[in-house]
Amino acid sequence: MRRRSRTIALGLAVAVAASVAAAANNQSGIDYSLQKPQDPAPPQGGAFRSGIDLVSLNVTVTDPSGRFVTDLLQEDFSVFEDGVKQDVTFFSKTNLPLSLSLLVDTSASMDDKIATVRAAATGFVAHLRTEDRTQLIDFDSRVNVLLPFTSAHPELDRAIASLSAGGSTALYNAVYIALKELKKNQARSAEELRRQAIVLLTDGEDTSSLVSFEEVLEQTKRSETAVYAIGLRARDSNIGKGYSEAEFVLRQLTSQTGGRVFFPEAVADLAAIYSQIWQELSSQYLLGYSSKNPRRDGRWRRVVVRAERPSTLSRTKLGYYGPSL
Repeated sequence: MRRRSRTIALGLAVAVAASVAAAANNQSGIDYSLQKPQDPAPPQGGAFRSGIDLVSLNVTVTDPSGRFVTDLLQEDFSVFEDGVKQDVTFFSKTNLPLSLSLLVDTSASMDDKIATVRAAATGFVAHLRTEDRTQLIDFDSRVNVLLPFTSAHPELDRAIASLSAGGSTALYNAVYIALKELKKNQARSAEELRRQAIVLLTDGEDTSSLVSFEEVLEQTKRSETAVYAIGLRARDSNIGKGYSEAEFVLRQLTSQTGGRVFFPEAVADLAAIYSQIWQELSSQYLLGYSSKNPRRDGRWRRVVVRAERPSTLSRTKLGYYGPSL
């Protein structure tokens, strides 16, 4: 019998809006209803508001060998929004605290991998600092918040040790709920500023979510969250070099948010991949600017960041939705 600290039972959707009630053993009282937003989202570039809308960007810079470049200064960066150069007014290469959502696929197909997954996830958690806050979510046909945000490593280790496999795969529901939880932890001031990230492990395509891929991708783009994904079985040997549905989904979720996707050849590679993700999260810059676009039309704005050092590659989210009236 699988132990769950909090379990979310997913019910029928109303029209195209997915609405889910908390399960009976959810002791927290948190509303996990999956609902389409009824009103336009607030300005989505800024991690905090201080009289003006600040667009914040987590930026990863690598050299031609893929090594992280960590010695750049504010003047080494150029930021463009819809082709217009912006003035960077906030810059930090300090390793800001994290709000991290660790998502683990525990569907039945993960049964023969779960021991390795536990060991790799425990190793990843060991890198986290006392100022970082992590929640653990596992998902099969249900989405289960095994542990709410905490900095306590022993609690995280115990929750990871409880992971067991069974059921189908509600991947989209899991990401949607993780985004809702992370949104509650968004900063309201510069002093509270945290980076937000999802680290997602799955071995296949979604089979049982009520939320569609389009809906969860839209919510991801409206968030302040970078998504890192590990796809254990995203490649189907029967389709050669073509994309499977699962691979396409993971590439979209990660590329839109400035994250990264990994497709390991073997489950034994998990520990090394989790380590790579941690190294990247520890090597990022935070840039902020006030958009020169005065329109409050809620439209998508494409963002490009360049590091003015030869042969380097900068990666961040592809854009954000501007403010609305």
